[in-house]
Amino acid sequence: MADSILSRPKLVKTVDINFKVRNVRQTGEVIAALVDKFEGMVIHHQMQSTTTQSDRVHLNNDSLMLVSAFNTTANMTVKIPSEKLEDFVNQINHMGIYINSSKMDIEDKTFEYLSSELKENNRQDFVTQQKTGKITPKRAGELLKVKDDIVDKQVSNLKTDYEVKYSTVILSFYQSDTILKEIVANDDPSAYDISLGKRMSLAFATGWAAFMDVLVALINFWIFVPIGLGAWMAYRYYRKRSRLADRPLV
Repeated sequence: MADSILSRPKLVKTVDINFKVRNVRQTGEVIAALVDKFEGMVIHHQMQSTTTQSDRVHLNNDSLMLVSAFNTTANMTVKIPSEKLEDFVNQINHMGIYINSSKMDIEDKTFEYLSSELKENNRQDFVTQQKTGKITPKRAGELLKVKDDIVDKQVSNLKTDYEVKYSTVILSFYQSDTILKEIVANDDPSAYDISLGKRMSLAFATGWAAFMDVLVALINFWIFVPIGLGAWMAYRYYRKRSRLADRPLV
């Protein structure tokens, strides 16, 4: 068994590439499609944009132009069948404008795998002998611990087999800063103050409107003018008659 394991080394490969692209979002989509083509899987994908600087350009009292420079980056972690790893990495390298860094780490887990396999066999022998009565555990929990150890070793080796079959590729990529121009409302309340000339013009218009309102109101009471005039004339006539009646006769 040892010779069989040693003849097929348990090599776990991890690739890490950092590169610059023209468009982060589009590159992420292309990589996802490429991973699917190679029968792999994306286990992590994060894209973010960070504003590096911004400026506000005054257009008028109501509007501003907000000019922002932001940097967009993305991180992806993918699993690729190990036999297709080299071809996948070559295609990724051709996506970048240039490669900042690229490295591959290979971890040899052959002897760790062999140790786990041999220990599992020993525990399996212990359980078999216990079933046949050749060995009697001193404590009830001892057999349970042995069985749990068997499970742990089996799971550990299954995990190693998976890591050997599917290599991990960590991708970090970015693009040049992007400039974005936006027309936004002016959020400074003082910018909406009315100038002195506009205030005077508004005051004149308001005063004229008030005068016209008063004039219209007076016109609405036109009927009282002839009534008042008639009353005044009647009063004058009555006073005049009174004076004539009071004069002595000669």
